[in-house]
Amino acid sequence: MEDRGFDLEGRLDALEEATLKRSLSPVDRVAERGYFAEPAGGDLPVLDSAEALVFASNNYLGLTDDQRVQDAARQAAATVGTGAGASRLVTGDTMVHQDLERLLAETKGTERALAFSSGYAANVGTITALEPDVIFSDEYNHASIIDGCRLAGCETIVYDHCDAADLRSKLERRAESADASDESWLIVTDSVFSMDGTVAPLSAICDAAEAFGAWTMVDEAHATGLYANGGGVVQAEGLADRVDVQMGTLSKALASQGGYVAGSAELIECLVNDARAFVFSTGLAPPAAAAASEALHIARHSDVRERLWENATHLRDGLEAMGFEVLGDSQILPVLVGDREDALALADGMRERDIVTPAIRPPTVPEGASRLRVTPIATHEQDDIVACLEAFRAAGEDADLL
Repeated sequence: MEDRGFDLEGRLDALEEATLKRSLSPVDRVAERGYFAEPAGGDLPVLDSAEALVFASNNYLGLTDDQRVQDAARQAAATVGTGAGASRLVTGDTMVHQDLERLLAETKGTERALAFSSGYAANVGTITALEPDVIFSDEYNHASIIDGCRLAGCETIVYDHCDAADLRSKLERRAESADASDESWLIVTDSVFSMDGTVAPLSAICDAAEAFGAWTMVDEAHATGLYANGGGVVQAEGLADRVDVQMGTLSKALASQGGYVAGSAELIECLVNDARAFVFSTGLAPPAAAAASEALHIARHSDVRERLWENATHLRDGLEAMGFEVLGDSQILPVLVGDREDALALADGMRERDIVTPAIRPPTVPEGASRLRVTPIATHEQDDIVACLEAFRAAGEDADLL
């Protein structure tokens, strides 16, 4: 009989040969330090004896092991339950969800907000629910935005990364087409790009959108909680009334799980009814919603954001003083290496010195642009930053990069 199955072994061998095969490596805690196990297989993982400093986390404010956040999650689990138990439209909507959405809307300066079970679901669900005729998408947008564009079945026009002039030229070109007057247009961009650390020129993007009557959607996954009053770049630049759809995640600075969309009351009502990723998913777990609410409160009313930015500045200045090229202008510090093998060697050298800074290589980033993605968090002490810099100097010299 002819075999119509799938050659999984061949796929894995090809990944191995291209040095692209990845494995799960459990860690004992999600914080600035942790013990790591060897890549997990079928057996229970055994944690290494050496503690490592983690400079690879999206836990930007260091709140995953904050006692207040953990207590909020415990209280929600004890009071409401460990899971929502159903879609929010059935019996899965709780006061914990409502409280989180109220706080998100207040922070983002919108009429309402809606929590999804993941950031991926929020992007895919929102884009497909809006059903735009044409999407204008930054070339480095997150995979969830790309998949949302595909699933929406619309025409997607990609513009150059963070290039508002190129976006405007593509808007102009489209406006000259015969059917443009009847089309709905959506411009979608990350605000902070996770692999480059770049910040989108949101004001110029809004200018272009308004000139052609398009809507703007901004993914604040790597910005929520870190900027003005616990908001994102939209809040820092005073653009809440010019961005039609603000999306973000609860799983990074807000130390939890899930995603959200903030906007007008009409937008949220449409998503409640039309976003399949919301309608047909069990609601966000109540402990996750409560944890995110508490983390957002801390982000807004403490000095934790200032501590993050101090650490990021210290680390960037130190790396650049050594001669490393550090990309971007955010809390994400991509140390550009270029060659794939050099990046892997540098990451291995850091790991040997008990610093976790994984190499990012093609196809995640362009060929010849391999890098180490370095992310300090607010709870790193100054001694931790110094240890990271010392490891970079030693590992860089060993790899002949300095």
